[in-house]
Amino acid sequence: MTGKDGGAPLEPIGNSPVVILVRPQMAENIGTTARAMANGGLFHLRLVAPRDGWPQDRAWRTASGADRILEAIEVFDTVDDAVADLHHVYATCPRPRHIVKQVLTARGGAAELRAATRRGLRVGLLFGPERTGLDNEDMARADGLIRYPLNPGFMSLNLAQAVMVMAYEWWLTEDETPSRELMTNETHVATKGELENFMRHLLAELDECGFLRNEQKKPGMVRNLRHFFTRGEVTEQELRTLHGVVTELSHGRKIRQG
Repeated sequence: MTGKDGGAPLEPIGNSPVVILVRPQMAENIGTTARAMANGGLFHLRLVAPRDGWPQDRAWRTASGADRILEAIEVFDTVDDAVADLHHVYATCPRPRHIVKQVLTARGGAAELRAATRRGLRVGLLFGPERTGLDNEDMARADGLIRYPLNPGFMSLNLAQAVMVMAYEWWLTEDETPSRELMTNETHVATKGELENFMRHLLAELDECGFLRNEQKKPGMVRNLRHFFTRGEVTEQELRTLHGVVTELSHGRKIRQG
């Protein structure tokens, strides 16, 4: 359809939400939306009455390799047609007015979507035109509204950014990446035995040079040193470096004394 080839080997991941862009105005925004979707494991993209029709070559230029999402796009004339085969639909809405409907955060909305898909239901997310957003008729088709808790003094997002927030929250609902992790690369976190071996080396040299000569303060000073090295996760490579430092300091002292 577009003469394009290549791109990332993207495909649907399980029963993921359908992203529906209602009356999108710019091809570039459709491309960046596909890019945002790919980051969050979303694949199904539908367009409702795109202003300039579809396909549009400019979308591929901004998709950064999310070509397969663009190639699988479905186009509909109305929102009703676009959501007809879905069980639940949520609409993103920055300023809901005169509407009585459940409003969720992005995180809460993602959790609702995940719960529904685990039951085998098909779900969708509505995003409005770049300039105006969804109108009341569009939102009347939704089961609930999603509003992002952003800085109330400035809540302006472009279309791809709005999609990226939901794609990210969707991905997090099943992501198990630890919130904090030490990158050790070629080495490993030092064992207690390796740490104790270093402490013996260090304390022996500190004794030898007279640093621990105050017998009354010595136990507290030794404890402080132990606390320092056990407060974080020292790696085996770091201990080897420190062994070398202590050895060289000792060697230099002996040369000066000689």
